[in-house]
Amino acid sequence: MSGPLDDPKRATLARHADLPTPSPLSTLLRLLGVALGVLVVSSVAVASFIVIDVLNRVGEGAIALEDDVEIAPPSLGAYPSDKAFSILIVGTDECGDVSTKLLGERCEKADEGSRNDVNLLVHVSAAPRNVTVVSFPRDLGVEVPECTRQDGSTASSMAKASINSLFDHAGASCIVKTVSDLSGLPIEFAAKISFDGVIAITDAIGGVEVCVAGDGIHDTLAGIDLPVGTHTVSGASALAFIRTRHGVGDESDLARISNQQQYMSRLAKKILSAETLTDPAKVLRLMNTVADNIVPSESLSNALTLTQLALALKDVRFSDFVFVQYPNLEDPDDSDKVVPNYDAAEPLWAALVAGEPIALSGDVSTHRSVELATPAPSEGTTETPAPTQTPETRATLPPEISGQSVDQDTCSVGNQAK
Repeated sequence: MSGPLDDPKRATLARHADLPTPSPLSTLLRLLGVALGVLVVSSVAVASFIVIDVLNRVGEGAIALEDDVEIAPPSLGAYPSDKAFSILIVGTDECGDVSTKLLGERCEKADEGSRNDVNLLVHVSAAPRNVTVVSFPRDLGVEVPECTRQDGSTASSMAKASINSLFDHAGASCIVKTVSDLSGLPIEFAAKISFDGVIAITDAIGGVEVCVAGDGIHDTLAGIDLPVGTHTVSGASALAFIRTRHGVGDESDLARISNQQQYMSRLAKKILSAETLTDPAKVLRLMNTVADNIVPSESLSNALTLTQLALALKDVRFSDFVFVQYPNLEDPDDSDKVVPNYDAAEPLWAALVAGEPIALSGDVSTHRSVELATPAPSEGTTETPAPTQTPETRATLPPEISGQSVDQDTCSVGNQAK
């Protein structure tokens, strides 16, 4: 059964029940879990999936996933070490109060309904933990199963549809069902974030430092103008950075994905750094911001479950936290769109099912949008050592799959096109 938060016309921010006064012990446990587990999630804040509701602010009508996957019952301690789990992060193009003021005409002229332009599958293996974040191109043509809408009606299956049309077609649960069918992986958890959420979360940690190479990024459509060098983006500039398409690489959506992965990787480093985790005010601000801007699935709205997931991620090395772009081919029916490259994707899904850490043999980007950089490490961004040795055996992905690990620094290749 779908929940009311699948409604694309619903207000962005979650509503909350009255807060009971938490005990000092329960508050401490939740803060500890959040501090250890906040990572990164999407072109629109991959970190946010862990910290929704940390102070018992459970949103009314959280997303009900149609094909619920059996999960371990909530308890104190980390998520069971012998179990893997997956989270689908959906970034929609919904405009809230803040983004409407910033984007103005873009929001006013938006078509009816909302699109899920960012779709990130975050897979966490059983112990020893490794994390793989798979970005799906917005114009990827996928086979869509029959789905149940919020009102109980049936959304018909489709032989091929752009993945970013599915939120409007049948809600977030249908996106989860489609990606699960495509990957062969069960997806236990999901969360949704909009433009306003991206702005708020980036502001809560004081911005993210990004690197710009090439000719600098100048894109009037996205509202961004950054010369070559490093820049701290926050608020409107952070949203513009992850939205720019014409300012990087060959101006394609595939180039934009690699640009977003640079942002997500640097966001992860900052959240995991001593600079953030030793600042209680900053951690609390981040927790509260996420709680106000993320719409969770029902399976993710329990405070104990959130703490379990957080503790499960605390020892993942940066080298075992990898972002990849789902491999694709030009759509034979439309050169502006892409279709799955099933053969290239097979080793990726096999590695995730087997729980193997992955090694990339392809480039850090597609369509010339980012390049490797070797800047001096930022102060305080030290990697948390893993308690066990990283396995030497890795599943090497084919060169058709681009991406980067969090321990790699990249710079966006600006083109000054527009």
